[in-house]
Amino acid sequence: MAKGSRSLSRLGLRVSGRITPAFALIAAALVLTRAGSPDAAPAQQTDGGAHGVVFTQYTPLFSNAEILSRLLSPLALEAARDTLARTHKTLSPYSLDLAKESFLVYVPHRPPPSPRGFALLVFVPPQDQAVLPYGWASELDHYGMIFVTPAHAGNETAVLSRRVPLALSAEANIVREYSIDPERIYIGGFSGGSRVAERIALSYPDIFHGALLNAGAEPLGNEKEPLPSRDLFERFQSASRLVYITGVRDTVNLGSDEASSHSMREWCVANVETDQAPDVEHQVMSPAALRRALDQLLKPAPDDPARLATCRSRIDADLQAKLVQADGLISKNKRGPARKLLLDIDGRYGGLAAPRILGLAKRCECGLAGP
Repeated sequence: MAKGSRSLSRLGLRVSGRITPAFALIAAALVLTRAGSPDAAPAQQTDGGAHGVVFTQYTPLFSNAEILSRLLSPLALEAARDTLARTHKTLSPYSLDLAKESFLVYVPHRPPPSPRGFALLVFVPPQDQAVLPYGWASELDHYGMIFVTPAHAGNETAVLSRRVPLALSAEANIVREYSIDPERIYIGGFSGGSRVAERIALSYPDIFHGALLNAGAEPLGNEKEPLPSRDLFERFQSASRLVYITGVRDTVNLGSDEASSHSMREWCVANVETDQAPDVEHQVMSPAALRRALDQLLKPAPDDPARLATCRSRIDADLQAKLVQADGLISKNKRGPARKLLLDIDGRYGGLAAPRILGLAKRCECGLAGP
C-alpha cells in the first residue's frame, strides 16, 4: 500500500470500503465554514420545566482542531495533519452551525441547593429525538441538577463531527446561562450514547468530573478509546468518577461494563462504581436507578496518592520498554516489525506515548509520519 493510502487509512478515509469516525469530522469540517460569533447573545430561558432551545455560544473546546487533538491518537492525528497538508485543505473552525441545532433543557423548579450553583448532566442519546426520560424530572429536582440533551445526535450520527461537539456545546452554553457548580458537571448517556459519553469524559476531564454510563461502555487502550495526552489522562485518573448501570438481563452490556470497569482499574482509574437494575433488559434506567446512580456519582472521589503513583509507574515502565524496543528495531532497519509495534503502541497508549512515538515514526520511514 502506498504511503498516501496508509495515511488515509489511519485518518479514517475510505480504504478497502471502510470509513471510521475520524473522516466524518474531517469531511464535515472541510465543507462547513460558517461559525457563530464568540460574542453572540445567549438564548433566553425560563427556569423550571423542560423546554427546547437553540444555543448560540461557540467556544474553542468544541472546535474541530481541539476535538482532533484530544480524541485522536498521536499517529492518527499526525496522519490527519499530513493528509490535510498534502491535499491543501484547511479545517474550518467548527463542524456545527448552532443556529440549525436544537436541544432539550430541564431546569429544576427550585433554586440551586448549593451556593456554587446547580449540578449539570449533559446526556448523549442513542436516538435522534431530544427526550427527558420518563420520571427523571423529580430526581433532577431532588439533586438540583440541570439536564440537557441534543437532538439529531443518535447512534447513526457521526461521532466526532456531531455527537461530541453537540455535547460540548450544550455544556458550554448551559454554564454561560446558569449558575453551575464547576465541580459537579457530568456527562452521561444510554446505549451507544453512553459509549460516546465515556469517550468525552476521558478526553475532557477538565470539564466533566464524572460519567453516568447506562448500558454501554468500552475498555480503554484501543482505537475505539485511545488515551488522551498525559496531563488530561492523569486528571481523569485522579479526579473523574464513573458510574456504570445496566439492566440485569442486558447480558451483552453487562459484559461490556465488566470489561470497561476492569480496564479502568488496570489504567489506574479507581473511582469506579457498578450497579445492575433488577428485572431490566436493554432500556434507559428508571427514576429509582437514576437516584442510586446519582448518589454514587455525586460522592467525593476517594484519594490514594501512593496507590496511584505506584500504578502510574507500572504503566510508564511498560510503555518505555516498548518504545525502547521500537527504537531498537528502527536502528536495525527492521521497518516492518517496527511499524507494527509503533501502531500497537499508538493504539494502546495513545497520548501517553507522545511526543516520542512521533519521532520514532519519522525515523522509521514506514508510512506513519511525514518526511
